[in-house]
Amino acid sequence: MPTIVLLMRRLAGLVLSWLALSAGASAGPADQTLPWVTTEVQAPRVIYRTFDSKAVGAKVSYHAYLPPGHDQPDGRWPVLYWLHGTDGGVSGTRPLARLFGEAMEAGQMPPMVVVFVNGLPRRLWADAKDGSSPVETVFIQEVIPDVDRSFRTIASRQGRLLEGFSMGGYGAARIGFRHPHLFAGISILAGGPFDLELRGPRAQRSPQIRQQLLRQVCSDDWDCFRALSPLTVVEVAAPVLRAQPPVVRQAVGMLDDTRDLNREFHERMAALGIAHDYVELPGTGHDAQALLRGLLARGDGFYRRALLKQ
Repeated sequence: MPTIVLLMRRLAGLVLSWLALSAGASAGPADQTLPWVTTEVQAPRVIYRTFDSKAVGAKVSYHAYLPPGHDQPDGRWPVLYWLHGTDGGVSGTRPLARLFGEAMEAGQMPPMVVVFVNGLPRRLWADAKDGSSPVETVFIQEVIPDVDRSFRTIASRQGRLLEGFSMGGYGAARIGFRHPHLFAGISILAGGPFDLELRGPRAQRSPQIRQQLLRQVCSDDWDCFRALSPLTVVEVAAPVLRAQPPVVRQAVGMLDDTRDLNREFHERMAALGIAHDYVELPGTGHDAQALLRGLLARGDGFYRRALLKQ
């Protein structure tokens, strides 16, 4: 086991170094005018936190749902990190907190802290090439440690899960596969953009957003965009993911226009020998709540399987 862990850490370091060089990452200053601090969402059992970010040079916020019993002095809780879609996550925090809370109460998933990470709109859950939006750095180096300091968490890979929808599914794949030593499970829900040319159906319908993504994250550098893509990350990280794999779930609705590209990503993972579950839900479009409810109703037990495997 120590040999496998050492291999995983060494390969993870190679992945990080290679991708940083490929993306042409810059040490430019972060843009403090971006919405690093969102409005506060008022919802049962939801806590709003801000902290001083060294990476940004300003405060950063996030929300966290705390399960019943969190305040028990001897309790420790796993954490699910939820990555939002293209336009940001504030509007989804209240309904998703309710959905997860109901699922825990019904025994469909274990009680856990759910952290709604602020990844900024249209930033691909990545560090921008020009340094203006170090989203991945803030999440990995600052949000996770702040959560472990602030709440009664299981502060190790054994107690962490990563899940995201749409752009957040893209983020769960690229961040989870870049940092597999941090997460016991990775859930990729209707992820995208899963192509190297940014010409999928959603990008074609929204050319302005397509151009914003390329400009704001990659400074119009296509090599940067391709290096950041989960399609590239999974190729480089495959040895790590095979050595000590997290539990990986990928799901998409059959009525979702990202289905074909999600299917291709699933096929690529399978060809690389990366163990994962793949689900296409009938009657479901590009809808995070519908997709989650459908998966919970199926009883696939992703959250519990990921936590028990460790």
